Amino acid sequence: MGNRCARTPCCRKLWSCICCISNKDEAQARSQHGPKGKVHPVTKIEKWEEKIAEANNNGMILVVYFSAPWCVPCKKIEPVFKKLASRYPSMIFVTIDVEELAEFSDEWNVEATPTIVFLKDGRQMDKLVGAETSELQKKTAAAADLLLKKP
Repeated sequence: MGNRCARTPCCRKLWSCICCISNKDEAQARSQHGPKGKVHPVTKIEKWEEKIAEANNNGMILVVYFSAPWCVPCKKIEPVFKKLASRYPSMIFVTIDVEELAEFSDEWNVEATPTIVFLKDGRQMDKLVGAETSELQKKTAAAADLLLKKP
């Protein structure tokens, strides 16, 4: 379990949002409003299996965004995530609510929200914990470059 903070009620939950650790770039996040992208909500394991199979069968990278509705930093990074989904249609972007799929989130070692995991061939190739928008953009661009270098 993460640190506790008095700023938001999120820290009383099983997962701690990253606001307990850092609230950097908060003003910048409020000013960003990206277009709605192709982000697929995963609310059942069957949907997860469908998306991971789609990514694996087509040689695509699956970008998995673990969040919670009460997580303030998740609200900060969500517009950026959606914008990236629109910018990189060769990758599959999904969201998972850590409370709806709690056991599944535990299996992926999600201890704080937001957590974003990049998967290639069903294996984790990168991970971001926190709402650092510039880091998310860098990691997504690097994953896209990897797809371009594919033999």
